Amino acid sequence: MTTQTAAIAKDVSAPRTGGTAQGTAAQGTTAVSGGVSGADQPAADRGRTSIADLVVVKVAGIAAREIPGVYDMGGGLSRTIGAVRDRVPGGRPDMRRGVKVEVGERQAAVDLDLVVEYGVPITDVSRDVRENVISAVERITGLEVVEVNITVNDVRLPDEEEPSAGAESRVE
Repeated sequence: MTTQTAAIAKDVSAPRTGGTAQGTAAQGTTAVSGGVSGADQPAADRGRTSIADLVVVKVAGIAAREIPGVYDMGGGLSRTIGAVRDRVPGGRPDMRRGVKVEVGERQAAVDLDLVVEYGVPITDVSRDVRENVISAVERITGLEVVEVNITVNDVRLPDEEEPSAGAESRVE
């Protein structure tokens, strides 16, 4: 008895434009929808790569904070909680604060809450943040970013004190 196997080739070299993104792969990713197995398949096509929402949140948060004019991220309550968390010994800034994402198999949508510094043109900062976030998420994850929505919640005034500067120690 003889068995025949047929190799199934999938074109993952370029994404399809228009229509649905299902069944296509973004350029530069190793994810193949459904994954394949077998010794006759190229090593890069064996298996599936999944990207967690948290990864996209962190990439977007770091990319947004890189832009000059962005003072902080998040709404009032999340910034207050974040300031307390940052003061705890060993605490690190939370890159997730002010970032929400929706992640599909091939696409992502990002929502950002920003606090900008007084005097910077908000439209310019928003444009720069949007471009940097899209570039970073697409480059690092291979996901297509379909939109980046930005809400400016506050403006930091020059005469406002730093959150930790106003607290004097009562003990020596």
